[in-house]
Amino acid sequence: MDFLAPSRLLLLTVPLLLVGLYVAVQVRRGRYAVRFTNLALLEKVAPVTPGWRRHVPAAAFLLMMGLFVTGFARPAADVRVPREQATIMVAVDVSHSMEATDVEPDRLTAAKRAAGTFLDRLPARFNVGLVAFSGTAAVTVPPTTDRREMRAGIDRLTLGPRTAIGEGVIASLESIASFGAQYGENAPPGWVVLLSDGTNTSGRSPEEAAQRATRARIPVSTIAYGTPEGIFYQNGAAVPVPVDGPSLERLAQETGGRFYEAASGDELRQVYEDIGSSVGYRTERREVWGWFIAAGLLLACATAGASLLWFSRLP
Repeated sequence: MDFLAPSRLLLLTVPLLLVGLYVAVQVRRGRYAVRFTNLALLEKVAPVTPGWRRHVPAAAFLLMMGLFVTGFARPAADVRVPREQATIMVAVDVSHSMEATDVEPDRLTAAKRAAGTFLDRLPARFNVGLVAFSGTAAVTVPPTTDRREMRAGIDRLTLGPRTAIGEGVIASLESIASFGAQYGENAPPGWVVLLSDGTNTSGRSPEEAAQRATRARIPVSTIAYGTPEGIFYQNGAAVPVPVDGPSLERLAQETGGRFYEAASGDELRQVYEDIGSSVGYRTERREVWGWFIAAGLLLACATAGASLLWFSRLP
């Protein structure tokens, strides 16, 4: 938390001066009581003393002033608020390496299930589209709020040769731009969520895709999916397909997105849940002075109440 008008905090010197004055008065009263030597008469005049209670209204009053001054300085904090609308493109690697069974029952099937979980995490008003990429990339479901259409598109995903990560990102960016054109300057913010298990082997590079995403101000969150022991069989021969995380991590970092690693279906679902939570909210700077004023008013009531209850007079 910080303050939009920090110079006003100088007014806190006023309650500090009052604290010093109050302490001085209490010391003076103590010295006067010592000089009053007729203790028997003092007990008859004031048989019961309020003790520590006499300090409560003063302490509450000073704290109230501190809260009011703090509120007057316009404190502000980052607050998470739900997005009203967004366009999310889910780009899924459908290269043959997704046949690997190091993730049960296989990488692609687990990815489909996790993508369904991701849809459940997003607000219904969000537009979501689907891009499938192997050697090339294609928008299989344009951005839509129809979750049944998205689920059907996920179910239709099929495998192909090679891996074109850059093409998957660029196809997603173009789909977001095309969809947002109808809104003009009020286009909803875009976000790309890309899942892959391998290295770019076809099409434009992830670096070029990252530059385009940065210019468009669209974050790309990436998920490196699989394990180092992954293999799939091609013409009866085992082909190692270890997951390649560093390139996907660079892509996320360069575009302002987040990088995740998932080695199981459960981990992938957790990743999608986390992405859904982060995409569904935005962080805004908001003034929070109202909380300080409210607390100060409560203390004012407490000060008056304590004075009436214990001393039958207002402070």
